[in-house]
Amino acid sequence: MKFFRWLYPGIGIKRWVVLSAFGLGIMVIVGLSAVKTMSQHSVLLASIATAFLVFGIFLVYTALKNIVRIFVRALMPEPPEDLASIVYQSRKRDFLQRGPRVVAIGGGTGLSVLLSGIKAYTNNITAIVTVTDTGGSSGRLRDELDILPPGDIRNCLVALADAEPLIRNLFQYRFEEGEGLKGHSFGNLFITALSMVTGDFEKAIRESSKVLAIRGRVLPSTLDKVTLVGEFTDGTVQEGETRITDLKKPLKRISLRPSNCGATDEAVEAIQNADLIVMGPGSLYTSIIPNLLIKDIVNSVLESDAYKVFIINAMTQPGETEGYSAHDHLRVLINHTNAGIADACFVNTEEIPKSVLDRYRETHSFPVELDIAKIQEQGYEVVGGEILKIDNQVRHDSAKLAKRIVDQYFEVLRR
Repeated sequence: MKFFRWLYPGIGIKRWVVLSAFGLGIMVIVGLSAVKTMSQHSVLLASIATAFLVFGIFLVYTALKNIVRIFVRALMPEPPEDLASIVYQSRKRDFLQRGPRVVAIGGGTGLSVLLSGIKAYTNNITAIVTVTDTGGSSGRLRDELDILPPGDIRNCLVALADAEPLIRNLFQYRFEEGEGLKGHSFGNLFITALSMVTGDFEKAIRESSKVLAIRGRVLPSTLDKVTLVGEFTDGTVQEGETRITDLKKPLKRISLRPSNCGATDEAVEAIQNADLIVMGPGSLYTSIIPNLLIKDIVNSVLESDAYKVFIINAMTQPGETEGYSAHDHLRVLINHTNAGIADACFVNTEEIPKSVLDRYRETHSFPVELDIAKIQEQGYEVVGGEILKIDNQVRHDSAKLAKRIVDQYFEVLRR
């Protein structure tokens, strides 16, 4: 019988059960003695009875405390550091659970930078990620195994992860040698293997999310295998994200093939329930707009009552946005979608050191001109701030950007 397993040697419960029974026995005996003592009106005996009663209570308390400790250790093999840590983490979780419902739309490194910062303010995050990547590890897996490219999704999962640094580093580890393995990241292979085992790309992402203990969720914008089509200003057309960017020619318009691809249901639902929708930062033509070419997604954004934010890049991108001003970025976004796609544009106002600009100039990349008045004339709010992280590169600072967005969101709520 399962009951007798409690009597197995080494469990450590028997001694405390015996001690508890002994304590209860003392309390019962003392209780009977107390009744007799009260009838004899003996002060000495009453004092002795009281002392034994306290001793019995102490034995029972000690036994029960140790029995509970055994169960807790069995159910929680790695207890938290201290009570203060438990309370702090509990309060932090409560705060994040009450945070705004944020939908972040994009791809590439820009989206993962945003997610790294925004997770400090809320757990209610949905990242909607483009699946048009045809380069590197993702492109090879897409072509060889006929699956959606996992690279941008992997970056977003790691950005939202609460797992140990070792697990995050493992997902980002890229093989530098090995026939067939060189160039692949472990996270891409992990997601690919899971999708083939489960037969479901979305389920593979969900299971990967559990491994990384992410805050929020990451969703592909579509489960259809789509191809990005670029039309250039010289009238030529090219298919495939990598081929489009490699040509480094001015783009006129992009589209998806097939054009009638459907959005994931969860992505549409997240947009409908959002308090805050953030588009960007990232490559305008190849990271942000591809998601908004999906009719269900763009229509949901347009119909949403959420505060809609468009993050304009700090630097122009050769072959994509070369020579573009801030207003040009917005113009292209509107031309591919609708004038109601955004409520506000966020721009960087931080000065970039000349030495850094000189290095970028060699690659034909320049600071985005801030023609703010043109944007405001069209009825859009412009929010500026020093939101960059500048070292050898110019990129958005995840903490500064997230704080500026969240502060502005709550400012709008107070109006």
